[in-house]
Amino acid sequence: MKNLPTIYIDNSLIKLHINNKAKMEARTLYDKVFEDHIVHKDESGSYLIYIDRHLVHEVTSPQAFEGLANAGRKVRRTDCTLATVDHNIPTVSRANFKNVSSFIDQEDSRLQVETLEQNVKDFGVTYFGMDDERQGIVHVVGPEQGFTLPGTTVVCGDSHTSTHGAFGSLAFGIGTSEVEHVLATQTVIQAKSKNMRIDIQGELSPGITSKDLVLHVIGVIGTAGGTGSVIEFAGKAIESLSMEARMSICNMAIEAGARAGMIKPDQITFDYIKGRPLAPKGDEWEKAVKYWKTLHSDEGAKFDYDIKIAASDIVPTITWGNSPQDALPITAKVPDPANVSDPIKKAGMERALSYQGLAPNTPLKEIYIDKAFIGSCTNSRIEDLRAAAKVAKGHKKADNVKMVLIVPGSGLIKAQAEKEGLDKIFEQAGFLWREAGCSMCLGMNPDILDPEERCASTSNRNFEGRQGARSRTHLMSPAMAAAAAIKGHFTDIREFDYDTSDEPSVAIETDEEEDKVLQDAVYEHEKEIIEDSPSVQDEMVNDIPKDQNLPHDTEPISKKTKVAAAMDKFTVLTGTTALLDKANVDTDAIIPKQFLKTIKRTGLKAGLFYEARYVKDPVSGKDVETDFVLNVGENRNAEVLLVTGDNFGCGSSREHAPWALKDFGIKCMIAPSFGDIFYNNSCKNGLLPIRIPQEVIRDVLVPVVSAGGKLTIDLPNQQIRNGQNNDVLVPHFDFEPFRKHCLINGLDDIGLTLQKEEHISIYEAVRRDKFSFLEGGSKLIKPIRGTKKSIYGNKAQEW
Repeated sequence: MKNLPTIYIDNSLIKLHINNKAKMEARTLYDKVFEDHIVHKDESGSYLIYIDRHLVHEVTSPQAFEGLANAGRKVRRTDCTLATVDHNIPTVSRANFKNVSSFIDQEDSRLQVETLEQNVKDFGVTYFGMDDERQGIVHVVGPEQGFTLPGTTVVCGDSHTSTHGAFGSLAFGIGTSEVEHVLATQTVIQAKSKNMRIDIQGELSPGITSKDLVLHVIGVIGTAGGTGSVIEFAGKAIESLSMEARMSICNMAIEAGARAGMIKPDQITFDYIKGRPLAPKGDEWEKAVKYWKTLHSDEGAKFDYDIKIAASDIVPTITWGNSPQDALPITAKVPDPANVSDPIKKAGMERALSYQGLAPNTPLKEIYIDKAFIGSCTNSRIEDLRAAAKVAKGHKKADNVKMVLIVPGSGLIKAQAEKEGLDKIFEQAGFLWREAGCSMCLGMNPDILDPEERCASTSNRNFEGRQGARSRTHLMSPAMAAAAAIKGHFTDIREFDYDTSDEPSVAIETDEEEDKVLQDAVYEHEKEIIEDSPSVQDEMVNDIPKDQNLPHDTEPISKKTKVAAAMDKFTVLTGTTALLDKANVDTDAIIPKQFLKTIKRTGLKAGLFYEARYVKDPVSGKDVETDFVLNVGENRNAEVLLVTGDNFGCGSSREHAPWALKDFGIKCMIAPSFGDIFYNNSCKNGLLPIRIPQEVIRDVLVPVVSAGGKLTIDLPNQQIRNGQNNDVLVPHFDFEPFRKHCLINGLDDIGLTLQKEEHISIYEAVRRDKFSFLEGGSKLIKPIRGTKKSIYGNKAQEW
């Protein structure tokens, strides 16, 4: 297998060519990583790319594993798959933890966690459970273990997978249908994104953090600014940052609408990775670093968008509204909608101020808070906790602040922080020290805000209801959140009076060597290499001779393998059309988090736009319908949703959003733009998202719909017509040929991909040679032990 050439594939045969990079055009970092993972390119320009690392958690995986079981499929590469629990679990002390069944009180949360525990046993996936010190937020655990490596493709059923792009990997969130696709095929179907570079020129001023930087960037380009693009963050300011700071930036690339965020790997990256449990060792390490050093944008590489921002312009930044783009310097005032002429933007600002309980022109530093939260996949690493502890040292939380939650990103971070005494600093300040988990970032566990409570939060989203019904969230850095908790109101950290005395005598800083000693001590007993264990999946293939030409772990599944159920075909639809006059409709608004605690794809109709469709009757306590568009007249039977504002479906990767729309009866959404992940998830579920310029929607389509007319959506001809007289309203709308083919024919992506088994197997053969340092993956980690009867009727293997 030595010196195998790179593979290029067309639809008729496999052609082998030597990849002469010297003759190639200058390429971006994104171009290089993407091209190194192409398994197949079809005639429509759609790519099948290989996935090196797949992270799994309890919320977006149950339906995916169920799909595998129903189709008789196995997880193709268990060594490339790592699972943990984070979204749904309590963060209270686990001192008396015995098992999930007795520890998690909420029945729906408990079911999701128990379902994941059963699935990892049934399918042989490595798992960090609640009794494992390595458990934590999925985007903290991956880098911490060395599972995340430069130049890899990384996916997870979570939009903040972009975090891993800090390592020079191509990392992006996927929906549950794609989780199943990756589990079954180790590939995903992708269109090539555009290239955007954000060059932060110069050096950051003292006291300015990566969170300030990324909030400033989002404030500049907006939450739809990166739509359709992969953002490369570059410049001296970026290169001077630690890996933890870089992860915070890439984490929030998704909040700028981007498909992913990336930063070129360098010596800081290599030093962070070296020695971690799943990092390459010995000769493989040297081979890896040699490749990783090629991962940078070439001089002269073409960027579709090249944005330059002066680092000197960045000051401590917080948000005021219900979108991450509502970011302002701490020295600013709450904006005044009276100064805005655009009607959609003005209405959005007025709604945000009403929801947030803020008056225009109020200085941000005069806004008082009720609670503070320091944690999330954005800011829960040891560097973040040290910054917060430095502020908290020697101080007490303000009397008006009811609670301050400090939630470490993993059990290992918690252990490190306790070794340094950070927990004691927090406790002496009146803060609450918790166990690892997502916690109040999205409030799926008991860590939530009460209605109208205001929170200084280090999380990544400030959507309506994100941290609890009618909660009010303001995003900022860990130091700023800690300072707000101490002062009781938002504070410019540059003006904060740090306690530099020796009381309490607890160290804030620790050197890197000491960190590594602790890390090695924790990991050592877990480093043994284990043999592949037989599993119930192997029973499916016992009667099939293995093809000796196929690589390990990629044998045919079974003669009994069923093709997954096909989607309904979408051809021509004439349907009642509901008009939604709003921009930046996020997935939290489409389907609030309380409806995510399900292990099924159906039954979500009641949760669609729940916060907008219902209010609580103050007397009976029952839900009462509002005048929201889907509650009015014929719109109760709407099949088309016409949205006037940009960025519909921004935010989370939750596939529950298109599931809820489909369950209601919506089959087509028309908007100026969509969140990338939502757009993709919709197509996977047989829904048609159509992008139409805003002026066409406003001037051509809205008058028809406002008069009670229906729209006819003709996908074969890519037209929109008047449903009453068949007049052509939109002669042509753009839609990708491959997606069109799948929707018109109701084709199942997994079934289509499994027809390309030969291409996948050949790619894997090359990968084992060229990228040998990626092999092994999570199988180096000793998995959980135990047996339990499978909910699918199988007996789990004994580990």
